[in-house]
Amino acid sequence: MATRHLYVVRHGAADAFGELTDIGRRQTELLAERLAHLPVDAVWHSALPRAVRSARIIGEHLRGVPVREAAELIDHVPHVPAQAPPAWAGFFDGYDPAEAAEGERLADALTGRFARPAESETHEVLVTHAYQVAWLVRHALDAPRSRWLTMSCGNAAMTAIEYYDGAAPALLLYNDMSHLPPDLRWTGFGPGVRP
Repeated sequence: MATRHLYVVRHGAADAFGELTDIGRRQTELLAERLAHLPVDAVWHSALPRAVRSARIIGEHLRGVPVREAAELIDHVPHVPAQAPPAWAGFFDGYDPAEAAEGERLADALTGRFARPAESETHEVLVTHAYQVAWLVRHALDAPRSRWLTMSCGNAAMTAIEYYDGAAPALLLYNDMSHLPPDLRWTGFGPGVRP
């Protein structure tokens, strides 16, 4: 039975213009050193600069591994719930039905391409964004679509999911930042206690 091993990672910390910061580059270098110990076949990334640069840094540590863009990894809101939780109500202000439908289409394209078994054993790195990491985890757990809202993902954190024929996906790691020193572990989503 062929297994698809996905190492889903969020890009390193970025500035307001979407470019990696010095901290983001350091986070990504440490992540790349960790990934270099795995038998990676391909690195896929979204088209946004912070993901492109993170993927290139990873690719520099994985000699000979192709680094390619995948449109399905683009940053977007994957699902707008009919009744948003009160804490999220303001976030969804202004999302019209067409925009919400496009987000759902993109989310389904993401899972349709990557969240399934492969024809042969593969190890792929997906360099993407927090919402897409949450969406893939939600999908692997077969959780309700709105469940992605409560999953936070750290910069340069790693999530590992395996897909098999005839079996449910296996979530091996979620938001693992053990390759980062404590001062580089965070989500970038506001203040709070750093675990």
